[in-house]
Amino acid sequence: MSKDVKVFALSTCIHCKHCKEFLDERGQEYECVYVDKLTGDERKQVIDEIKKVNPSLSFPTVIVNGKVIVGFDKAEIVQALEE
Repeated sequence: MSKDVKVFALSTCIHCKHCKEFLDERGQEYECVYVDKLTGDERKQVIDEIKKVNPSLSFPTVIVNGKVIVGFDKAEIVQALEE
């Protein structure tokens, strides 16, 4: 079954890079949004969306089928993908 995975990341963040590499290694499709590359209203809208699920606005913020994982936590990501 395909999971809906979204990664909110910063283009300069090493943890975000490792998170994406991990998902790639698993063959997991995902949407990645580089928050630091957005501008104007789009950036504000995305930051507001992240703050709703992760008030500390830390990266990466990974959402798997609605489950929010803050930071690159392999075990939590695997668990969410296998649920």
